[in-house]
Amino acid sequence: MKDFEYNTFPSRVIFGSGSVQKLPAEIRRINTARPLLLSTPRGSHLAVQLSEDLRKSFIDVAGIFSNAKEHTPTSVTEEATVVLTSKAADCVISIGGGSVIGLAKAISIRTGVPHISIPTTYSGSEMTPILGETHDGKKTTRADPKVLPVAVIYDPDLTASLPAAICSTSGVNAIAHAVEGLYASNTNPIISMLALEGIRSLADSLPGIVEDSGSKAPREKALYGAWLCGTVLGNSAMGLHHKLCHVLGGSFSLPHAETHTILLPHTLSYDAPAIPEQMVKLAEILPESNGDALQGLEALLQKLQVPRALKSVGMKESDIDKAANMATSNQYPNPRGLESKWIREVIRRAWAGETAVANLQDADT
Repeated sequence: MKDFEYNTFPSRVIFGSGSVQKLPAEIRRINTARPLLLSTPRGSHLAVQLSEDLRKSFIDVAGIFSNAKEHTPTSVTEEATVVLTSKAADCVISIGGGSVIGLAKAISIRTGVPHISIPTTYSGSEMTPILGETHDGKKTTRADPKVLPVAVIYDPDLTASLPAAICSTSGVNAIAHAVEGLYASNTNPIISMLALEGIRSLADSLPGIVEDSGSKAPREKALYGAWLCGTVLGNSAMGLHHKLCHVLGGSFSLPHAETHTILLPHTLSYDAPAIPEQMVKLAEILPESNGDALQGLEALLQKLQVPRALKSVGMKESDIDKAANMATSNQYPNPRGLESKWIREVIRRAWAGETAVANLQDADT
């Protein structure tokens, strides 16, 4: 066994059906009394319902801010921070997916108020000390344990109304976190174990949500898997996949989960020749792999009926070269070196919606 270092971030997780009912106790536990509830416009109904429930428990809700946006624009954070101050709120509660969790992190790190997260998608952001923000079309990230929520409440019941299509892309986004954790420069046996369990749980449960959107059991298992995958991301160095997704999302305003979903088979195919052991492990847990992890991933994506082409989510063909240049402008840890020619080909294939192929240097391009 190779030597390794493992750091675990302090976290409090409350998991289970109906666990959102424990929120009032959590607010009091951290010695706060006036929460500001955060959501996206689409998720505002969840924040309104949560506000009503909290008031019934004698919690003085300071207000609701329902303008969270993808990629955490700093302008939105500044707007929300003004609301927080004007209403004398002493904590923030995020309810929703990665967009609102990112906003809560940004507010918390700026003001010092604690953050309680209630995820309703599978983004995993609540488990990472990473904050990604956009300003003037450029996305930057930083890692700081201070951005972590003081508590995370996973209530599968709150995902019941999440459309199957969003479950699918959000779930593949979570799988991408764990896949990259398997071969991260700082991976270790604990992270690998969590990653494989998280991927297995999502690969087993996501097709069940597509087949029967109202079924509760697969939604519970998917949320469990997403938690594990988020934990992996929070403890792993990011490589080509996440770097490329940040470039495309922040610079070209592409949707977050869909971009991760479209790119995953292509970035995995790029790194496949350099990670044979990890590819074997993936093949063992992805159904219908028949010894080939890329085949298993392809089978899963077909079952989930997810978008497969970057051009279908708003990327222009003329942006391929720019994206490739941005993705390779700085070197960073990755199992395979950053080869501009082949990374451009990865982006081109993803843009066109072609099938991912391993060992790109032998591909007929």
